[in-house]
Amino acid sequence: MRTEPRVRYEKRDHVAYVTLNRPDVLNAMDLGMHEELAEIWDDFEADDNLWLGVLTGAGERAFSVGQDLKELDRRNRTEEVPSTFGSRGKPGWPRLTERFTLTKPLLARVNGYALGGGFELVLACDIVIAADNAVFGLPEARLGLVPGAGGVFRLVRQIPARQALGHLLTGRQMTAAQARDMGLINEVVPADQLDACVEGWVRDISSCAPLAVRAIKEAALASAHLSLEEAFAHEYVWEERRRYSRDAKEGPAAFAEKRPPRWQGV
Repeated sequence: MRTEPRVRYEKRDHVAYVTLNRPDVLNAMDLGMHEELAEIWDDFEADDNLWLGVLTGAGERAFSVGQDLKELDRRNRTEEVPSTFGSRGKPGWPRLTERFTLTKPLLARVNGYALGGGFELVLACDIVIAADNAVFGLPEARLGLVPGAGGVFRLVRQIPARQALGHLLTGRQMTAAQARDMGLINEVVPADQLDACVEGWVRDISSCAPLAVRAIKEAALASAHLSLEEAFAHEYVWEERRRYSRDAKEGPAAFAEKRPPRWQGV
C-alpha cells in the first residue's frame, strides 16, 4: 500500500515547490495524482503568501512520462466513452493545463524524460530550466492517442508550425539543446547545476514585486491574440490590483530612499 503522497507540496519563502512523486514509474500521472494536484493548484492560487511556483519530478530519471498507460488500459476495458481534449468531468479538473487565468508565475525544473502529459505540463509553465540530459516529446500518435492536455494547441503556438507538426505527427523526441534552440526552454545546464540554476531564477523573480509580476504575465498572455491597439485598451484584472497597491508606491519610494524594496503583495 502506498504511504507517500503522489505529489509533494512545500512552501518556502513565498515559493511553492510541487514535486510529482511516483519515481518508480517515472512520475507517470494516474487519476490519484491528478486529484492531489487539483487540491495543490487550488491552494497555490488562493494563498496570497505564495508568489511563484516550481514544478518538478522526483528522482533523476524523469520529470514525468505523462499519463499512466497501464491505468488507462484498465479504464479502457470498462469505460464506454474514450477521453479527448481537456479534463472536464475527470478527476483533477481543471488541471494545470486548463487553468488559463493562473497569473502566478510557474517555473518548470526538468530532469530526464518529459514526455506526453509531462511535456504538456512543461508547455503550460512560464519559465523552463532543463538539465542537459532532459528529453522532450509527444508520443501520443504512436499510441493511437492525441496530446489531449493541450500539447497539440500549445506546441504549434510556441514554436514554428512545421517544427511543431513534425514532432506531433511522428512522436519524435527532442533533446534539451534542440528544445532550447526552438525557444521552448529558457536555459539548459549540466544536471549537477540544475538546482542552483533554478534557485537563481527563483531569486530573480522573488526580487520583483509580486503584483507587478502577476500583472505582466496576465497582460502578456491575455493580449497575445489582440492587435496592439486592442491590447492597450483591454482591461486587466491584476493590473488594476497592482495599480492601486501599496507595492506600486513602495518601488519608487525604495528607489528614492536608496534601499531595497519591501514587497508585501498588497
